[in-house]
Amino acid sequence: MTSAFQNAVESWNPPLATIAALLILATLYARGFSRLHRQMPERFPLWRLASFIGGIGALLVAVASPLEEFDDVLLQVHMAQHLILMILAPGLLLASAPAIPMVRGLPPRAAKTLVGPLLRSRTVRVGFAWLTQPWVCWIAFAVATWGWHLPTTFQLALRSAGWHVVEHVCFFTTALMFWYPVVQPWPSVSRWPRWAMLPYLLLADGQNTILSALFIFSGRLLYPYYATVPRIAGFTPMNDQIVAGAIMWVPGSIFYLVPAALIVFEMLAPQNLAGRFTRPDYLHRRVTGEVPFS
Repeated sequence: MTSAFQNAVESWNPPLATIAALLILATLYARGFSRLHRQMPERFPLWRLASFIGGIGALLVAVASPLEEFDDVLLQVHMAQHLILMILAPGLLLASAPAIPMVRGLPPRAAKTLVGPLLRSRTVRVGFAWLTQPWVCWIAFAVATWGWHLPTTFQLALRSAGWHVVEHVCFFTTALMFWYPVVQPWPSVSRWPRWAMLPYLLLADGQNTILSALFIFSGRLLYPYYATVPRIAGFTPMNDQIVAGAIMWVPGSIFYLVPAALIVFEMLAPQNLAGRFTRPDYLHRRVTGEVPFS
């Protein structure tokens, strides 16, 4: 074990507040899911629970594990962390259809007191509708991706723990926005035709490819900060940057292209999931507990 590796491992302090918050979210979802699974097993099969737990687990690996101690020593670790925050965790969490299970996991009084007013608020509804417009989601995701990978902002996050948290929050929140119209978690309703998600994903893959290529083929060190840190496993700063670009390029492209392929198959064999389950008045009464799930 190299001294740099050993120092990173030994300096890791578990972020107890973050771990506790994620475990509370998992508990709330599991509590709500158990009720919904009994009442609506076709809508909430066990794979949704596994998806949510997987998303929480991915977040724990990204921000609450020793991996966090290596992102300022190896750029490739930093890129792997970003893939988890921007693709893996958001996709798994949205696939679990978390909205209603999370609300149903709350005590009924808390759900009515906290969630009911939000659902009745026109400001909240209009704001959410705007934030989930696919073009808004795409632009926010692209701006966060490029903005935080500029040398100035990226190195700012490396040098400042506070800005590092802001970086991760930006990545994760804009990723939730980006993947929302792709996954279209129940009970949301698509705002664009399904075929529009194909250019949506392919353009995102294109900008990811350009950024990855800069890491691999630029011929210069994009983040001089990594030239000042101890080396691990014999990686030079340039080799580390090339590996980081490959991690962003290959797995990243797979995560964009596989959903695009699935959408093509979905369009070839469409299923009508509309009906009473997607009516806003029905959903409001179900979420707030005014009518029981049947």
